[in-house]
Amino acid sequence: MKKIFKLKRVYLLCFLPLSYLLIYTAKQSSGFAEKFYAIHVYKWLSQGIAMVTNVFPFSLAELCILVLPILFLFLLIRFFIHIIRDRENRVERFWKGILNLICVISAALFLFVILAGINYYRYPFSHYSNLEVRDSSVQELYALTKSLAMDANQLREMTEATDENGVFQLSMGMYELAEQAAEAMAALSKEYPVLGGNYGTPKPVLSSSLMSYTEITGIFIPYTMEANVNVAIPDYSIPSTMLHELAHLRGFMREDEANFIAYLAGMKSDHPEIQYSSTMLALITSGNALYDEDASLYFEIRDQYSEEVINDIRANARYWQQYEDTVISTMSNRMNDTYLKVNAQSDGVKSYGRMVDLLLAKYREDNRKE
Repeated sequence: MKKIFKLKRVYLLCFLPLSYLLIYTAKQSSGFAEKFYAIHVYKWLSQGIAMVTNVFPFSLAELCILVLPILFLFLLIRFFIHIIRDRENRVERFWKGILNLICVISAALFLFVILAGINYYRYPFSHYSNLEVRDSSVQELYALTKSLAMDANQLREMTEATDENGVFQLSMGMYELAEQAAEAMAALSKEYPVLGGNYGTPKPVLSSSLMSYTEITGIFIPYTMEANVNVAIPDYSIPSTMLHELAHLRGFMREDEANFIAYLAGMKSDHPEIQYSSTMLALITSGNALYDEDASLYFEIRDQYSEEVINDIRANARYWQQYEDTVISTMSNRMNDTYLKVNAQSDGVKSYGRMVDLLLAKYREDNRKE
């Protein structure tokens, strides 16, 4: 055992307490998380990594996800073969292997903390938007949802491409769309400089069809600073998903805030397709909240949806129905729920619905200006 702890790699174990210390400090001081880390350390560290990974047109994170399990299996088999053959040093080899595993976990955890984890404790986006987030009445929620429904109807009329079933279809390719999403975020950063920076574009996941089994539409991988998007999902969801992941890439990790930023960015786009996608994200979220509060008011607005909008919603429901309650989707949802709770989002997956508070705050501000 003494020989094992003399190994040079032992120093990697120091990253475990250091990771805890950084998270503890961020929990105790949002000023540390925001003013020191998010604005300075993360902003330049993330852009530096993104500058390298964006050179590749494909997702390096996706490649790693495919390769790492194979590499792990190879090393595991190799580990057991060495233990079986080397009887004299079997115990030493075993503990050396355990140490190697803990060192890898320690380094991976530390990298996650400095590349994303601390951002969960930064100032909320409302700090920069100067929006008054407060409790709202059902009537305010009704007015917001109705306004979004009218916007969705109008924007849907402005889109031209549809499939043979009359369902919304993007008129541009995925890489062109990714460029337009990045431009929309850049346009929003003129109003909110905290969202500015050179981060590259979202990356379509090549194995998107398999990704749908996890019921995940997009994922931000901090190790490679890539916004990965499932492009097998219904087309109207893709632009807003790209914008959502770009919001994460800019350091806003809370799901409700990323959705809200995606809505704001989408409305800055010159393309009705992107505007429609972002509006539908907001409409569905606020509509679900209204349904929970007063189903009769929800259906009153639902009756005002255009046939095209309803057609898109039904097509989306049919798509996801085939992936519901599978073993993979159940495990994925549980892992995602646990991940959110561990990273200071105590509502778990329910935090996605808190976007409504920000939408209501913006709706009130816009009406005041008028």
